[in-house]
Amino acid sequence: MSTLKKLASQTAIYGLSSIIGRFLNYILTPVFIAAFSTAQYGIISEMYSYVAFLVVLLTYGMETGYFRFYTRDDYHPKTVYYTIIITLLFTTGMYIGLAFLFAQPIADWLHYPLHSEYVTWFAIIVGLDAVAQIPLAKLRAHNKAVKFAFISLSNVFVNIGLNLFFLWYCKPMYESGKTNWIIENLYNPEIGVGYVFISNLVASIIKFVLLIPDMVMPDKKKVVDESKLITTSNRVYSKRILGELLVYSLPLLVAGLAGIVNETIDRIMLKRILIGDLGEEPTMEIVGIYGGVYKLSIIITLFIQAFRYAAEPFFFKEGRNENAPQTYARVMNYFVIVCAVIYLFVMLFLHYLKYFTPKEDYWTALDIVPILLFANIFLGIYYNQSIWYKLTNRTMYGAFIAVFGAALTISINYFFIPAHTYYAAAWATFICYGSMMLISYVAGQAYYPVPYSVLKIFFYLGAAFGLVYFCQYLALEGPVRDFVHSLTLFAFCCMAYFIEFRKTKRPTA
Repeated sequence: MSTLKKLASQTAIYGLSSIIGRFLNYILTPVFIAAFSTAQYGIISEMYSYVAFLVVLLTYGMETGYFRFYTRDDYHPKTVYYTIIITLLFTTGMYIGLAFLFAQPIADWLHYPLHSEYVTWFAIIVGLDAVAQIPLAKLRAHNKAVKFAFISLSNVFVNIGLNLFFLWYCKPMYESGKTNWIIENLYNPEIGVGYVFISNLVASIIKFVLLIPDMVMPDKKKVVDESKLITTSNRVYSKRILGELLVYSLPLLVAGLAGIVNETIDRIMLKRILIGDLGEEPTMEIVGIYGGVYKLSIIITLFIQAFRYAAEPFFFKEGRNENAPQTYARVMNYFVIVCAVIYLFVMLFLHYLKYFTPKEDYWTALDIVPILLFANIFLGIYYNQSIWYKLTNRTMYGAFIAVFGAALTISINYFFIPAHTYYAAAWATFICYGSMMLISYVAGQAYYPVPYSVLKIFFYLGAAFGLVYFCQYLALEGPVRDFVHSLTLFAFCCMAYFIEFRKTKRPTA
């Protein structure tokens, strides 16, 4: 239990920064919706879909590779760390240079020929964020969750502050004709949604600057027996380690890219497929509505992200213990319970949470929320299971599973988006993550058996789904509805606690 309590405490700290940060960031969603049309919000959704893809591409699995090699006693952590950082700085610099060189052709391909600056801005954002992943990973490996939280929240506050300045202060003042020297010098209405990207750019630069001390300081680790090291302690860069890192990490790059395809390709394909039939404006409205409603499933995504920050280094360190599979199984139980509680909370109080997207145009798509919630639960379970191929150095299996999921996502979206628009996108996400979860479980049990409580997992998720269906069937309104829904949520939590933590009484002599 001590190891699980440590994992829980680390998850709480990462979760606090992640949830606060992402929550504050997502508070910007109603700001964007109020400031821009649905079509303009569609631009924001689309551009950030590319960001997620590019960050994974530019880190090419090195973050997980760092955790794996950091825990090995035959690699000096200083050499591993600097090898990764120097390599990423080189490849990222090449990427930014190419993006600046071909900014206009890329903008033409994106259908934003008058805004090639979007390409250069995002090149810098993505490049800085990609390099920043490694010093952030070092903070996680050293259990410096508080510093990690401080840097993450600093990034968030700068981003939010600038967005509010441009969209809540400058834009309304300019439109009302009440200008002053600040607005005249710092605000240009022609930039429009570009101010969202400028705010992100400044925030990414500040985060990168805050990480420079950790970026240049050597990664320290107590070495038990230096005679086992394959590199000397004073070596900064090792081609041998880089080669082994690439062999381990490149399949994770494939898996990461496929995972981002599963996560973001729906918004890109919605635009590409529908724009020919509906025209640009209606298509971008659909993309904007889908992107806005997708944010309502973000609470589960926040928890999964916080859990991954704490769990990845924990899982690798725990992998040395003989009882690691039993620990992983218990962690899975608790993880599923929290996800089920979040699902219940969102669905039982969706009548309030829908105001997160304040325009009624977005409410027409609320019925895809439960589909997306369960899809993200499946993804979280898959992340838990993925430790089997990371510990056994079979990362190629992770690539195969993710590529299969990506092919499934693309196929479903391609064939069904024309007739079903964002409903096809939501079901594609559900089917993809569900399939990846099942395939990973079967393969994992063959190579690294973990005694997951499959019946418990199905019971918790089935009970959560059934309780939501029952409450919807009652069709209550007003205070009575809120009381019954709150009681239902509390009853589920009590049931899960009783199942997981009940103590069997020992017979007395």
